[in-house]
Amino acid sequence: MATAKDLIVKPISQKDAAVLVKRIHYSGKVTQNSQLHLGVFLNGRLEGAMQFGPSIDKRKMQGLVSGTGWNGFTELNRMAFSEALPRNSESRALSIAFMLIRKHYPQIEWVVSFADGTQCGDGTIYRASGFVLTACKKNTSLLLMPGGEIVCDKTLNDAKYRGPRGEMGSSIAKAAGAKALSGFQLRYIYFLNPAARGRLTVPILPFSRIEEIGAGMYKGKKIMRTKEQAAGYPPALGGATPTCTLHIEDVK
Repeated sequence: MATAKDLIVKPISQKDAAVLVKRIHYSGKVTQNSQLHLGVFLNGRLEGAMQFGPSIDKRKMQGLVSGTGWNGFTELNRMAFSEALPRNSESRALSIAFMLIRKHYPQIEWVVSFADGTQCGDGTIYRASGFVLTACKKNTSLLLMPGGEIVCDKTLNDAKYRGPRGEMGSSIAKAAGAKALSGFQLRYIYFLNPAARGRLTVPILPFSRIEEIGAGMYKGKKIMRTKEQAAGYPPALGGATPTCTLHIEDVK
């Protein structure tokens, strides 16, 4: 039986990553400005992908860690794994990805990522992989549009965006009665350079905060963990599933 140690993680093309993400990520969407695309292979088959790139509002994210250079951090924009991958594949793949980034992009000191507690999960794999939780707030940015489309409020501010009747920008939300999805958005940071942790400008939140405010979610369903599970990584909730990674910058 295959284990996470049998995985091979290596660069792939943006096109190949996009095809896989669109097929298995819960959102069905890719982030267009991702720059580093890493494929996760099992027995020669591409079964997972991780996409890293700049945050939309880099200046805002940059300030999370004082003294960070303009190219001193990256965002894990998308992470999608098929059910064919064995248990613990995400943490294994992330470990290899971080090793590759340290080697080939030594200027990058930390990685930021977001978990979508409105549609998918609260970031179980991040907690298992050594990330720290730095924000957990009620969702205001993911909007449910009339007709069922889910968009980010920043997308609505893009002049290129058009609604189903040709509406433009944020006027769509106001005119059509778009509503924020019920749930939470969580922000996690992983320090490739341990020294950067001492320059963090926001508090590190205990993982128990997720349960305290009712933000627990796994595979799109609200959950309540035991006290032991809330404090860290709940082993019973492991396995290879599409990981909830967003491209959002308004989690403060």
